Amino acid sequence: MNDREFVLTLSCPDGRGIVAAVANLLAAHGCTITESQQFGDPYTGRFFLRTQFEAEAGEGSAPVGEDRLREAFAEMAAGLPAPAGGGDPTVEWRLWNRTRRPRMLVMVSKFGHCLNDLLYRGRSGLLEADIAAVVSNHPDLGFLADSYGVDFHHLPLSPETKGEQEQRVLELVDAYDVDLVVLARYMQVLSEELCTKMSGRIINIHHSFLPSFKGARPYHQAHARGVKLVGATAHYVTADLDEGPIIEQEVARVDHTHSPEQLTALGRDLESVALARAVNWHAQRRVLLNGSKTVVFR
Repeated sequence: MNDREFVLTLSCPDGRGIVAAVANLLAAHGCTITESQQFGDPYTGRFFLRTQFEAEAGEGSAPVGEDRLREAFAEMAAGLPAPAGGGDPTVEWRLWNRTRRPRMLVMVSKFGHCLNDLLYRGRSGLLEADIAAVVSNHPDLGFLADSYGVDFHHLPLSPETKGEQEQRVLELVDAYDVDLVVLARYMQVLSEELCTKMSGRIINIHHSFLPSFKGARPYHQAHARGVKLVGATAHYVTADLDEGPIIEQEVARVDHTHSPEQLTALGRDLESVALARAVNWHAQRRVLLNGSKTVVFR
């Protein structure tokens, strides 16, 4: 990967000629498309695009024409036609240099399986984001972060200190230049204020493919009901508890021979896999919000 590789994402009202406009703009600026995906949603009337491309080599270390590219994309976006029939007129586009790896703040409580998986993937080069720090409302997993050389912040939490604790989290987001907050089985509900400030930048992993099993010991509840599927859902966090736009889900079949403990162990594996996929897809700029759901260009 070099500093001439970029990713463009675009969300706008659907219409003719959008792909051609992007391709022609890139060609006119000496860029080569290496990967491109697009989707037009007939139900929302929105168009989504992710294009990966390489810019011309130039003198010095900066990619040639990056500022010019941004200006060109802004001009193109401003010239896109308004939606027919009074649909959503919003045009959103972003341009990223692929050498700029996203930085993550991982939040966790006492269950360490997702945190351990993310730390291992990060050290092994399997995670396309850098874990800047770990935050927990309990001290229990400090040793795990320390073993990977990652800063650990114990921020105790009570109903009286929730506002102060979340303000400290936001300070850490700024201090570590964090792009993404990952709730790796963080067993606390975030305030509406924090969800709004970090909208589209917090990913949570929710146990159980079946949302009816909420609260304590969900896999024991599942066992008591004789479920045939268990799984996990990774989603963006909103003020509506566990109802944010879904990024990824993983599921496994089970039967009457599985004990509650076996269901729990299997569920934790599924949680780790689903969360890691969601984080990587977000880090690769493959996830675009489409109202209450997502478009994921895998």
